[in-house]
Amino acid sequence: MILMFDIMGRRYGTLPSEILRSADSFDLMVMDVATTYEQFLDAKANNKSMDKFMDQDNLREHFNKVTGKDK
Repeated sequence: MILMFDIMGRRYGTLPSEILRSADSFDLMVMDVATTYEQFLDAKANNKSMDKFMDQDNLREHFNKVTGKDK
């Protein structure tokens, strides 16, 4: 949790105490998506393993498993 405050503080240029006072779960979600996307771009650009990033077929299979839908 403390690391998230640090990451958000650096990203938004504010003190961790301000984030603790005013941030909500949407801010945490945006930070998570943004840092994951940066990691994805870095892995892709440097030909690193992208095992932790699912391809579209795996995402579709996971979606169908969770929702029971066949889309």
